[in-house]
Amino acid sequence: MTGTLDGGYADPIQAPGTPEADWQAWQGWAGLPEAALDAVTRVVVVAAHPDDEVLGFGGALAMLAASGTEVTVVAVTDGEGSHPDSDLVTASELVRLRTAETRAALAELGAADSTVVRLRIPDTRVDRFEDEVAARIAPLLDGADLLVAPWTGDVHGDHEAAGRAAVRAAASTRTPCWLYPVWMWHWAAPGDPRVPWRRAALIPLSSTALERKRAAVGRFVSQIASLGPGPGDAAILPPHELAHHLRDREVVFR
Repeated sequence: MTGTLDGGYADPIQAPGTPEADWQAWQGWAGLPEAALDAVTRVVVVAAHPDDEVLGFGGALAMLAASGTEVTVVAVTDGEGSHPDSDLVTASELVRLRTAETRAALAELGAADSTVVRLRIPDTRVDRFEDEVAARIAPLLDGADLLVAPWTGDVHGDHEAAGRAAVRAAASTRTPCWLYPVWMWHWAAPGDPRVPWRRAALIPLSSTALERKRAAVGRFVSQIASLGPGPGDAAILPPHELAHHLRDREVVFR
């Protein structure tokens, strides 16, 4: 069953999602053109929350880092709102955890020397600060060949707002911009008409890049493992969700 508004769910992210087996069986993969990475010498990657950049673009980052590309990661929020009902971990503790997890994940990708810029925008409220986010991303694009950010149609408010801000920053500096989906793999279905497949491009991952991405995703323990026994401490990304992000390809919209 796909994650749609059917079945009484107001939020498609909370609805049951599309199994990864359905995506693996999709014949549409063969029709997607390949996104070339070979000309990129400096990339800026925007994440609405720490881990988005690895989930959506981590394999590509591993290949770019291996080729000597200069990497800047922009964390729009610190992800402090991921467990608002936890009795075990406070928002300030989550900031510390997720910041450290980002650094550890980048090291797993072979990008330990990446520049990480934290904008410290409040988690879950990025839409209120879009102008500020766009203005703060724009100067970071000086000398960049490519800006990569969350997809503006991801059906997650922070992802969409961060993506819109990035698109504006890219337009103001004439920087090419690619958008990566994260939650789309949950709520959409293969060939879904809500997805702009004509703008989609495929990034095949080498076996080394995929293994690096797997290791990097494993560093986000605060998101992939339960913090405790209570419902407010449940994993944000259980195995069936992680499966969408551990395949041998990534997708961007151009």
